[in-house]
Amino acid sequence: MSHSREEHLWIPESDLDGMSVDTLSVRAGQIRTGQLEHSDAIFPTSSFVYGSAAQAAARFGGEEAGNIYSRFTNPTVQAFEGRIAAMEGGEKAVATASGMAAILSTCMSLLKTGDHVVCSRGVFGTTNVLFQKYMARFGVETTFVSLTEVDEWQAAIRPETRMLFIETPSNPLCEVADVKALAALAHGNDALLVVDNCFCTPILQRPLELGADLVIHSATKYLDGQGRCVGGVVVGPAKYLDEVYGFIRSAGPTMSPFNAWVFQKGLETLPIRMRAHCDNALELAKWLESQPSVEKVFYAGLESHPQHELAKQQQSGFGGMVSFMVKGGREQAWRFIDGTRMISITANLGDVKTTITHPATTTHGRLAPEDKAKAGITENLIRLSVGIEAIDDLKTDLARGFQALED
Repeated sequence: MSHSREEHLWIPESDLDGMSVDTLSVRAGQIRTGQLEHSDAIFPTSSFVYGSAAQAAARFGGEEAGNIYSRFTNPTVQAFEGRIAAMEGGEKAVATASGMAAILSTCMSLLKTGDHVVCSRGVFGTTNVLFQKYMARFGVETTFVSLTEVDEWQAAIRPETRMLFIETPSNPLCEVADVKALAALAHGNDALLVVDNCFCTPILQRPLELGADLVIHSATKYLDGQGRCVGGVVVGPAKYLDEVYGFIRSAGPTMSPFNAWVFQKGLETLPIRMRAHCDNALELAKWLESQPSVEKVFYAGLESHPQHELAKQQQSGFGGMVSFMVKGGREQAWRFIDGTRMISITANLGDVKTTITHPATTTHGRLAPEDKAKAGITENLIRLSVGIEAIDDLKTDLARGFQALED
């Protein structure tokens, strides 16, 4: 039966079924108020009022749906959750205060003392610390293996293994995991596959469609895209996300309404930004490969990359992250970084502004030397988060870094 547009304050989810992720990034999840605003509303409130004491009791008792307290129910946060869930093809999403809070909340919700995790070595340094130091205090042991060697994953699995955790592409070496193979391995051993999809976003890769159980994002990165706010999100089936939601409600690592609103605005431009990031990164990676002072370039878009064909199969683009080794050691890497003038020296990534950092002393600085060596984090490694500036201007600035190596 047909209906008039006036019957809906927002677009019903059923009307968005089958639409492109480009459309979902703009339209999904919006909750309009009685004011019929076109832009997403923001609800900067800590609490909500009730019509009666009986209604308050019904809300708190779970007998009536509705907002209670912004630690776990806020319309702006729910709108962001609805949009990113639709974009990832997930049933539900839970937003958190940071990307690390998303990982922590997932682990605390779905793991218990005595459980075992298999994690790739190629993860963000703080993710490594979280598993190796803090989860270990609660009796959850983690084994670290090569992201790309499925045989190592198979050998590491135990009867008590309950989670396989990966980033793909990895930070900072841009290695690519075979998501389908690891999903099959996880499910064959009664474990979950959790994928940090930060580098690709749902525009370039949808891990749930490849068999992953849960997807995690640091919304701080590409989802925002302009370095404004810190946040995270977990996406997947309700049977798992309900547990994560319960942890968020009790422990409170919650996304603020303002940050959720900023991230929702960021999602609207995510498709066009990711394509611009990809275009610039690929051209820069090829250019860097031709430089005599460069020892090696890490970017899945290069035919020289060992997982180039796999990346083509499971990603629709290669992303905006490029890492490379200059000839020499820390001194040469620092000299190169300091030689640039426009590019921002900061460890954040996913920004429209290009950023540059030295992973061994920043993002992975807390790792023990032996763990850095196993993860391939060398002293001459430099990581670029390629922005959307004019490509010729980026080359000009990086050329200053190469000139600094010669001075």
